[in-house]
Amino acid sequence: MTKALLTCLSHTPLKGNVDPLPEVVDEVARLVAQLGEEVVAFDPELIFLFAPDHYNGFFLDAMPQLCIGTAAESVGDYSTSAGPLPVPRDIAEACAAHVVGRDIDLAVSYRMQVDHGFAQPLEELTGSLARYPVIPLFINSVAPPVISFRRARQFGEAVGEFARQLDKRVLFIGSGGLSHNPPVPQMATAAPEVAERLIAGRNPTAEARAARQQRTIDAATQFAAGTSPLHPLNPRWDEDFMANLACQDWAALDGYGNDAITEAAGASAHEVKTWVAANAAMNAATGGHYEARARYYRAIPEWIAGFAALTGVSRPD
Repeated sequence: MTKALLTCLSHTPLKGNVDPLPEVVDEVARLVAQLGEEVVAFDPELIFLFAPDHYNGFFLDAMPQLCIGTAAESVGDYSTSAGPLPVPRDIAEACAAHVVGRDIDLAVSYRMQVDHGFAQPLEELTGSLARYPVIPLFINSVAPPVISFRRARQFGEAVGEFARQLDKRVLFIGSGGLSHNPPVPQMATAAPEVAERLIAGRNPTAEARAARQQRTIDAATQFAAGTSPLHPLNPRWDEDFMANLACQDWAALDGYGNDAITEAAGASAHEVKTWVAANAAMNAATGGHYEARARYYRAIPEWIAGFAALTGVSRPD
């Protein structure tokens, strides 16, 4: 039986830029430190990291729904590090072949660019981008049309099946969510110059990246002050979603509809598909022999996020 660990964690680019009360910052820091200690104690031989992008590495010139990186580099947005991720190319290629063999339409990138959605959990949970070998698994979460929860589950299952064959200690990470609706532009309503950035915005100048990040910081300041038109956070939806994951209610999760997700929890709540995929991978890798539990939840307006953590450990037969 594969020995596996599951860690699902919200990410936010607003840490250190627009922060809640110090006691909340400290509370989250203690949580992340505890999760990091658990990862280091587990000492994974390989990480499968499911994460979204925020128009930093993937664009509308050709937006895949799902993509695996056989090589990847962090763009270093916000306060994350720039540089390469230690992707074992041969394992990534074999994983891609297995997933496609399960009738999942998967893109493959030999030059994947990733942003804080990937880099932040790696740095927070392991201390750096490069401590452990990692397979980066992208799920489109911001550019309609987006896949369903059911498809995210099927993707995760295929990855977990592959991981089960490796005879390694594997860590599955789901990065993102929960309810939130930051000011990510949409193609349907974007001005021409913004639409062009959504189509072909790779490798912006330092000045352009800084201006974009400042717009997000300004939006978070307004949201925290209660003067923003952004979609409100939805703690009830967040907690119900985590409960469904913790009890592995796959039928309930498959029943979530994309329009209902957006309406209830905001356009960027689709990032929770990374949690669905990571849990499904854990389930497949362990043959269903794992226990998941919600570890933390707090609605944090300053970070425009229902901020949460859920973990799982494999158990003996």
